Amino acid sequence: MLVSLPSVKLPDVPRLSAVNRLPITLPHQYIGKWLNDRFDENVKAKFFRGMDFEEPDGDPGWFGPGSRTWHVHSHTPALIFGLQCAAYLERLDPSIYWMGMHHSRLVKPSGKGLTARIDPEGANIRLGHSLAFFIGTAYGSTETAERLARTVRAMHHTIKGVRPDGLPYDADDPDWLRWNYATVVWGIATAHEIYHPNPLRGNELDEYYAEFVRVGQALGGTDLPATKADTLTCLQEYLPKLGLTYGSAMATGANVTNPAQAAVDWAIRDTMPSWAAQLVMHKAPNLIERRARRGAVWSAINGLHLSMGEAPEFAAARRRVAGGTTVPHTEPTYVLGTDPALGRDEVEAAFS
Repeated sequence: MLVSLPSVKLPDVPRLSAVNRLPITLPHQYIGKWLNDRFDENVKAKFFRGMDFEEPDGDPGWFGPGSRTWHVHSHTPALIFGLQCAAYLERLDPSIYWMGMHHSRLVKPSGKGLTARIDPEGANIRLGHSLAFFIGTAYGSTETAERLARTVRAMHHTIKGVRPDGLPYDADDPDWLRWNYATVVWGIATAHEIYHPNPLRGNELDEYYAEFVRVGQALGGTDLPATKADTLTCLQEYLPKLGLTYGSAMATGANVTNPAQAAVDWAIRDTMPSWAAQLVMHKAPNLIERRARRGAVWSAINGLHLSMGEAPEFAAARRRVAGGTTVPHTEPTYVLGTDPALGRDEVEAAFS
């Protein structure tokens, strides 16, 4: 038997859209604001000056909207991690290690210069320069990309010297440029594969490798690998020239005693090709532990990205091309051997 009940007026419930408009800042937004403020103060304010992402209207830059490079480089935390992986691998070339010792603010030499400790301020300067370059060339305006490439080439022209064992080094050496390029594109692409929430795979990832050759050529590189397989082959070809210097050994593995630094060091070594992992005596843990560790790193990298939000520079680049572009992308204009000779002081002034 059905019973009729008197009608009851329910209280009004706020619509979800109204809830969203409440002046509430969530915890991750507080963290994101703090991170963005620190990033603006310590990196962008110092190293992004003069870089244009908003203008000129319709300029696609070297890659343009819809490119694989825009997709990969727009995830800033993964890009930073990839650059750390690249730096780790490239300094397995003793010549590059000594270039850094002799010409970089990254280290503070001690004793006879055969050992060194990291200079935090110098490390921030190097990271700032690298990040500005790989963001500016990826989705900055064409003029911004050209200016950054000119400045980095000019710096490379000044890096010449002799290792403690008597062997000379020259940052303009074609072999060095090829090795350096391969480590960078491998590092960024590998970090993207493992830690991006929507990673490129297979042919799409190879399209990124093929696009990024433009950056290597703009820095004077020749005979550059243009696929993942060719890049891995290129890197392994250098194995007879590689070695673990004392300084590199002291900055990795069991010699890293700070827990936070050790966690980052493990995550970097975990990305290495098998032959490079063997060189630094790194052995992957069992599958379950490795997945757990990678899961923690994935959460940290993507948590940072979620908290910080889309980079303002990338948003500006998308506005720049919102009305379309005249060409899909522009091309670097550098012709080998056409750079003027500049002193180191002149080159550093161009970065400021």
